[in-house]
Amino acid sequence: MRLEDLINRNYSKLNENDIYILKYILNNKEKCSCISINELAKHCNVSRTTILRLVQKLGFDGFSEFKVFIKWQLEKNRKINDNITLDEFYKDLYKTIKLLKDTDFSSIIKLIDESEKIFIYGTGTAQNIIAQDLKRVFLIAEKYFHIIEGYTELNIIIPSLTPKDLLIVISLSGNTQNILECINEISLRNIPIISITRFGNNKLSTIANHNLYLYISSFNITENKKIENFSPYFILNDVLVREYIKYKQNNI
Repeated sequence: MRLEDLINRNYSKLNENDIYILKYILNNKEKCSCISINELAKHCNVSRTTILRLVQKLGFDGFSEFKVFIKWQLEKNRKINDNITLDEFYKDLYKTIKLLKDTDFSSIIKLIDESEKIFIYGTGTAQNIIAQDLKRVFLIAEKYFHIIEGYTELNIIIPSLTPKDLLIVISLSGNTQNILECINEISLRNIPIISITRFGNNKLSTIANHNLYLYISSFNITENKKIENFSPYFILNDVLVREYIKYKQNNI
């Protein structure tokens, strides 16, 4: 838990002096993790007892325990900041490009070309954006993809799908539980499925007829927020449309 969360939780107990002291601490966490209770009291023009009562209101036995908490939070934030590096981002791109260069796309591209209708389903907001981009790049190649807008629409569409159609599922983990039953049903009806997921074993890839993998890492911005690197998906989109155009040109 962060200091800010402790303050919010105990806000009703705090008086004007407490708020003033806490503002000073929040703006000077590094300094306050090292100074004594007497030094903090002097900086805030309050008594030592006022500081002690404040930290007790926040749930600490004393000022020493409060300082340990501040140091722990600072160290945790440092680890989060150390994790925000471009090295992992570039590594994802390099490994994904190498993986795609070693991938034989022939059966996938043939399937895309011969399918009567192609549907794309993304398991989340970011995946839907990737699906829209895939639809966009293939429009240039005069191949139309239908975007399935959400789980409800996927269920509605299932009865109308035939083995001459194709479903492309874009997922991060490949283990999104609420769609696996739908995908199983689609597979049992001999409707071909292409899965696009993070590299590694996952339930979706065991069901799909063809699997495309990408290297996707994540990093924490704060204790409660993280960002996934979705750039490799867009690289795959470009590779797929280029492979498709090459296939069409070779089969004129």
